[in-house]
Amino acid sequence: MRAVDIVAKKRDGGELSREEIAFLISGYVAGEIPDYQVSAWAMAVFFRGMTAGETAALTQAMLQSGKTIALSDIPGPFVDKHSTGGVGDKTSLILAPLAASLGIKVPMMSGRALGHTGGTLDKLEAISGYRTALSADEFRKIIRRDGFAMTGQTAEIVPADRLLYALRDVTATVESIPLITASILSKKAAEGAQALVLDVKYGSGAFMKETAKAEALARSLVDTGSALGLKVTALLTDMDEPLGAMVGNFLEVEECLDCLEGRGPKDLMDVTLELAARMVVLGGKAANAAEGRRMCESALASGKPRELFLRNVQSQGGDPAALEAARGVYRSPVCAELRAAQGGYIARISAQDVGQAAVRLGVGRNRTEDPVCPTAGVQFHRRRGDAVQPGDALMTVWAADQAGLDSALPQLERAVEYSAAPPPPRSLIYKEVI
Repeated sequence: MRAVDIVAKKRDGGELSREEIAFLISGYVAGEIPDYQVSAWAMAVFFRGMTAGETAALTQAMLQSGKTIALSDIPGPFVDKHSTGGVGDKTSLILAPLAASLGIKVPMMSGRALGHTGGTLDKLEAISGYRTALSADEFRKIIRRDGFAMTGQTAEIVPADRLLYALRDVTATVESIPLITASILSKKAAEGAQALVLDVKYGSGAFMKETAKAEALARSLVDTGSALGLKVTALLTDMDEPLGAMVGNFLEVEECLDCLEGRGPKDLMDVTLELAARMVVLGGKAANAAEGRRMCESALASGKPRELFLRNVQSQGGDPAALEAARGVYRSPVCAELRAAQGGYIARISAQDVGQAAVRLGVGRNRTEDPVCPTAGVQFHRRRGDAVQPGDALMTVWAADQAGLDSALPQLERAVEYSAAPPPPRSLIYKEVI
């Protein structure tokens, strides 16, 4: 078997066998197949696509490229959630302790910010002392004790994904649905999840801008996950505007605590509760999503999810008391207030513009090695549908440095659209894919 023949077969639209895919992936991880051949194969996949069987075989080959985390000695059920990324999307930090409070074990392996979308690990590491580089033993121990754990991908877990993602990033093949599917699901299967709820975003701040493409990705994820023996549900959710009133690493941690205390913004709470409800259903704790949502609302009112969140902070190296003391004060000294340029109503706030401006502020990164600033970000004082007068405060903006602030402010001004009448209601959840 030769890599060049596999590349040519896919280039010509052929369907690769499970053995051919396994040969390519294992050879690449072992250093026996060079980058340039795998780059050519990725481009062929980008244009020719993959069948459901090929995508499942690719996911399995990537999963088998490294170690997996065994959770069989811990009573389940094990249900995780994954988002395709957005601006202000901090639902993982809320729904992990929420689901855990209802008897669901949540093994969560998350990523960092890249481009204009935020990263769960960066948010968690804004909590002083919080450790996201857990060993497999630590991961299991914390899940057993707290009901959930939050970790990053280690060198031993799905090494094929790290190699392929880096290659796709520099070869313009990131947007391939089969490659995205295999990347997401190989990591989720490796962490020990038995079921998975997917938040597939669409809109200006999403990876997939159009609903049709987002739905195609959701369908691929659900079908491939099912082929691997996972129970999978996907929600298509709107990411045309930022989710919640905070964008920024520590700012979003604060907003998560607000949500766990019953004081969160309605849009963020609605998406979180709908996702968490599906986790409860897949975990066998509720018969349907409506019952699952009622259970989640009752759990929040009890205060137990907040207690579990703070317990997890301590378990992973943070100080809950220091976190509480930092709320409202842990901010960059470089800041400005953005005011309304005209009167009327806020018709829209572009998530893409806000996300790109946030990178300039220091919230995100353009390259994986770039640092992030935990105290940078944006707090919105007015949001879609709010009436404003000229000069009203729209947002407070914090930056890592003055140059970043000066660069970001014009883009944040452009992000705000006005109208003479209130904008129409916006549905955050487009549909469910099962």
